[in-house]
Amino acid sequence: MKKIRKSRYKIRFPSRTENLEVVRDFVHRLALKAGFKSEGADQISLAVDEACTNVIKHAHQYNARRMIDLNVIYDDKKFEIIITDKGKGFDPKLLEKPDLSKYMHEAKMGGLGIHLMKTLMDEVNYSFNPGSKNQVSLVKYIHGTA
Repeated sequence: MKKIRKSRYKIRFPSRTENLEVVRDFVHRLALKAGFKSEGADQISLAVDEACTNVIKHAHQYNARRMIDLNVIYDDKKFEIIITDKGKGFDPKLLEKPDLSKYMHEAKMGGLGIHLMKTLMDEVNYSFNPGSKNQVSLVKYIHGTA
């Protein structure tokens, strides 16, 4: 049985929206390296951008002294991004599913990040321990025509 080799990458960055471009580029390049086509890599980097934006806004409340850790782990079957912070956590299960027609009708902005992440990724998993360690794991499976 052939052992599957995992590739691992990690960055740590201050909790500032100005850093999101670097994060998107980092994740996009790794997704391409893992075998995703440009559109798939775009979807992954957008989901990561949404997750990091939520950390910056909600968990860290725009405190640039707080740090975010981002780990990318992939093999030939699975691409996973784990985003870790030590900010204020919340239970996403308590959020109601958004009414998209209401959003369109009222031209609302924001509030769709988690919905978007779940739409773009195959799995979105949360683990919360506020003030100690919160994590969101975003998984996209690698198929022959990723």
